[in-house]
Amino acid sequence: MKYRRLGKGGPEVSAISMGRGSQAVQFGTPLEAGFNSTIHRALDLGINFFDSSDLYWNTRHEVLIGRALKGRRDKALIATKFGNIDLPDGKKGTNGKPDYVYSSCEASLKRLGTDVIDVYFMHRVDPNTPIEETVGAMARLIEQGKVRWIGLCEAGPATLRRAHETHPLAALQTEYSLWARDCEAEILPACRALGIAYVAYAPLGRGLLTGKIKSIDDLSPTDRRRKHPRFHAENLARNVALVAQLSAMAEKKGVTSAQLALAWLLAQGDDIVPIPGTNHINNLELNVAAVDIALGKQELDKLSTIFAPGAGAGMRYGPNVLKGVGI
Repeated sequence: MKYRRLGKGGPEVSAISMGRGSQAVQFGTPLEAGFNSTIHRALDLGINFFDSSDLYWNTRHEVLIGRALKGRRDKALIATKFGNIDLPDGKKGTNGKPDYVYSSCEASLKRLGTDVIDVYFMHRVDPNTPIEETVGAMARLIEQGKVRWIGLCEAGPATLRRAHETHPLAALQTEYSLWARDCEAEILPACRALGIAYVAYAPLGRGLLTGKIKSIDDLSPTDRRRKHPRFHAENLARNVALVAQLSAMAEKKGVTSAQLALAWLLAQGDDIVPIPGTNHINNLELNVAAVDIALGKQELDKLSTIFAPGAGAGMRYGPNVLKGVGI
């Protein structure tokens, strides 16, 4: 495994780290045993950074991460998030009020079974609370020894700068992949100007870049990705055609489409840390192997041309969710 630093004064994390898995694991089921095995194998492979949120699986993911890391907590850095809320009417909400920051942290610590969160992210910016107040509260958690480093998710450049002035941020977490490159225009440059690392979630385009999704029928009827515009019928055919070119290049190189996509992303800068999510050991091992795939300039340029910004079809999220992105 290779390692990269989160920000100027943050921790060293594995170049390929782990986000949440796609399956909603229930307590005590065979899926939990598989979840634990995947986490343990990740540690053995040198992965040391695990990302969660109090939103994932209705807080269950934090509990499962805590259980999986029991006895090996000293080998892992845990990131979790707060402030992204599902409202009773099905709409999305946010909360960045200081009192909520404190109570959310206490609840996450309890669920994770730990006395400190390594990297605490604000999951979505609350437009009704000044970012200085939210980040100020997060900074006080550092002073209290409950959090080591802090970051934001899906924040715009102006918010990022104001937050960083209040207290240095270790990382920004936002989607980034061959398919989703909109961050390259303003967000990534802002991070680099401030010395903030970029944690790239959905680095495989929510499975699109694996080359295994050819039609909507490849997703189960209950798969939440069916709601994402990139998988809508009017967009998917165009996206699949792009991925076919990625798959052809991967086959020629003797790697998988997913590995080639991750290798491209890693090559975009040492300040980028992809966090693909999987509950399958085989996929995990393939992801980790991507850190050793060397791409020449011609290969990188060709991939960048195929997947030029705007080449993919469909927005990253539906309109309701996009309201909380890039504030």
